[in-house]
Amino acid sequence: MATDYDAPRKTEEDTDSIEAIKERVPAKPTTGADEDADNPGSFDLSAADLTDVELETIVLPLQEDEFTCVSCFLVKHRLQFDHESSLGPVCKECS
Repeated sequence: MATDYDAPRKTEEDTDSIEAIKERVPAKPTTGADEDADNPGSFDLSAADLTDVELETIVLPLQEDEFTCVSCFLVKHRLQFDHESSLGPVCKECS
């Protein structure tokens, strides 16, 4: 039997009036529950001038048990090694 997927499927009881929909929506949305604590919407530095601040980062050389994947260019532990291509080592995630 053929089914017309373009035909509307709503019945009389499925159609709600705008007033009925407004009654179901809460008056005030809850705040705090939907807020992401790790990613705040606004971050205020109190107009601090950070131009004179030097950032220091310690860069370690490649260790003996590490390799750089030629596909994703990330430094991986040797346990993540999958195979050696013609260009160099490839990790398990990229193979």
